Amino acid sequence: MKPARKLLSAVSAAALAVTPAVGGAIAVSVGAVSVANAAVVQSISVRGNTRVASSTISEFVGFRAGKDYSAADLDEAVKRLFATGLFSDVHVTTSGPTLVVTVSELSIVNQVVFRGNRKLKDERLRAVVELQPRGAFDQTTLDADVQAIVDSYSRIGRNDVSVTAETVDLGENRVNVVFQIQEGDRSKISQINFIGNNAYGDRRLQSVISTKRSNPLSWLTRNDVYDEQRLAADEEQLRRFYFNHGYADFRVLSSSADVDPNSGNIVITIEVDEGEKYRFGNVEIDSTVSGIDADDLRRTVETRSGATYSGEDVEDTLIAMSERLAAEGFPFAEVTPVGNRNFETRTIDVSYVVDQGQRAFIERIEIVGNARTRDYVIRREFDLAEGDAFNQILLRRAQKRLEALDFFENVSISTRPGSAPDRVIIVVNAVDKPTGEFGIGAGYTTGSSTNSGPTFEASITERNFLGRGQALKIGAGGSADSRSYSVSFTEPYFLGYRLAATVAAFRRTQDYLGYDVATTGGSVGFGLPITQKLTGNIAYSYSQDDYDITDPTNAPQAIQDEITANGNTWTKSAINYGLTYNSIDDVQDPREGVYLRFNQEVAGLGGDARHIASTFDGRYYQTLSEEAELVGSLRVGGGTITGLGQDVRTVDHFRLGPRQIRGFAYNGIGPTQGAGGAGAGEQIGGKNYLHASAEAQFPLPAFPQDLGLKGAVFADAATLYGHDSAQAVNTSMEWRASAGVSLIWQSPFAPLRFDYAVPIKKEPTDEEQRFNFTVSTAF
Repeated sequence: MKPARKLLSAVSAAALAVTPAVGGAIAVSVGAVSVANAAVVQSISVRGNTRVASSTISEFVGFRAGKDYSAADLDEAVKRLFATGLFSDVHVTTSGPTLVVTVSELSIVNQVVFRGNRKLKDERLRAVVELQPRGAFDQTTLDADVQAIVDSYSRIGRNDVSVTAETVDLGENRVNVVFQIQEGDRSKISQINFIGNNAYGDRRLQSVISTKRSNPLSWLTRNDVYDEQRLAADEEQLRRFYFNHGYADFRVLSSSADVDPNSGNIVITIEVDEGEKYRFGNVEIDSTVSGIDADDLRRTVETRSGATYSGEDVEDTLIAMSERLAAEGFPFAEVTPVGNRNFETRTIDVSYVVDQGQRAFIERIEIVGNARTRDYVIRREFDLAEGDAFNQILLRRAQKRLEALDFFENVSISTRPGSAPDRVIIVVNAVDKPTGEFGIGAGYTTGSSTNSGPTFEASITERNFLGRGQALKIGAGGSADSRSYSVSFTEPYFLGYRLAATVAAFRRTQDYLGYDVATTGGSVGFGLPITQKLTGNIAYSYSQDDYDITDPTNAPQAIQDEITANGNTWTKSAINYGLTYNSIDDVQDPREGVYLRFNQEVAGLGGDARHIASTFDGRYYQTLSEEAELVGSLRVGGGTITGLGQDVRTVDHFRLGPRQIRGFAYNGIGPTQGAGGAGAGEQIGGKNYLHASAEAQFPLPAFPQDLGLKGAVFADAATLYGHDSAQAVNTSMEWRASAGVSLIWQSPFAPLRFDYAVPIKKEPTDEEQRFNFTVSTAF
């Protein structure tokens, strides 16, 4: 950044002299010379330059032999020389037919040195200062660099940092620039207060914003650092939260960050005006554009009369209508929601007015802020491209998609005028954030079999692999009797279409009573978004099971019979397809919404397996009390498998575990081998299952909300029944039940939960697993 200079000129004749003032500022003075309004110059004399060539200075002056140089010409010459940023002093005069240019060159920076910095490394500080080696030195730029360093430390919570700068003269017009830094202590956010909130408590609102109070783990997340931009973004988050929960008149009256004089920490206070809670009244569509069928657009309306007012539902309606209009040949049609409040009934009538908008086209899309994510990963989330009709609503759709990727700290989309009145430039600012995840799970199995002992699983996931928007997941798990390994790779835009393609491979080994199984397989699958909340999927999978009878006296007779008939190696070739509906508000910490998944597997495209298996999983979340932050959830699921022209293989039967009913081990319930045969009491899976769970989550009052700790109580029930083997027993529909407590932690690493469940209804052959440690949510 170069210093601003005001240049003065004489009216009749003048010589312009510029000399450095105190502190490096530039002072400009005018001295009279005995020249008339203009003088004819035949030559130029350049003085005082050591690095910049005289010919270069002549070019900047605009010297031409025989030209009449007036006072205005001299002014312009001085301006051009200062604009180069190479000189601290410029003096231009005429002496007879000679134009005399005297310059003092700015010093050249030899080195930029940082001392005393430990929290911010040299590389990061070099990126924020403008003075660089081999560049020109300027005092004003030096002052600006000091402030830039102070601002950088403020962003990491060190507001009492002290930065001084000095120069070391090396001779020959070269200097070293040295920044002395005293980092000071970190200023923490000790308190976040809300004023004026009645519908929602402080803890609930604190969970909405990204700024958090300091806690023992804040050094990992750094979300306890005050940042003015983050606080402004938090205000917007509060508005969206209230608007989506019926409070259409909500306002943030003020927000402040004050320093506690005793501790030096920061206290944030946010004052709000919630207003009244509204519901949707009448919903209408009013079109002024001929050819548009209002009844056809009605199918895109997300707002329903009588439902709680939601700004997000209005926004989704605008997006859906705009897409429908563009598809029907109205790219410039503009949809505007008009609301009419009824204060007595506390309802809002909404009319969607369709008008012919202004014709404007997208000149280009500029992307900034992304240091890791490739530009094309961001561009493909737009339904608009250069040359398309400009549509503000579709821009909002693109922003929501980019936010849903969860690749960025924040996403903002703005516009500016293009090269013509009907041209618009779109600017996307997307700042990357870490996208790696580490998940772990553990438990301990007890029971009557030899499979008792600890279990463990872990996975590493990168959701934005190499900045390409691809997902890579590697997992491993095991116990005393089993091992599992898996890897999967997902390309979300296969062949350039919004079609997610996943390739996966796995290897599992399991030691059962009397026999071992090693399974190796893989799959190729595709996921296609049908609507914003509904997704379809189809996949092909192939696997091979290798059996080894280690103890014929204990191995289940059903397994031995199948090996006798089909050999030790079995294969399965299958097609899987299904639908998923997801309206969950937050996958990591769900409070409202529905999740439904139906899947079907048809085996028989070659291989030894011949069956059709259907499964269903449904979950419902609802906030039971905003004041107490009590969230309830219900989950139900089931499945059935039927052989196609043959019995279902024992290995293909369903097996349940802690994911369906806590308190029991994986493959710990269901039909067993008959008491009179080998492997008596060993679970061998079942053809049908049902399960249900009810849970209530609540905050732990003894811990700060910012730690992310919650408790839960739950009750589970499940049954697994039916089997095609004649030796199977316990095949009737016997229900198991359990109840327990959970500790849920939204940790900086991954959402984790610790479950302790006690079986309250079980069968003698069941395997217990009372303690379980897993990733909190898995959809």
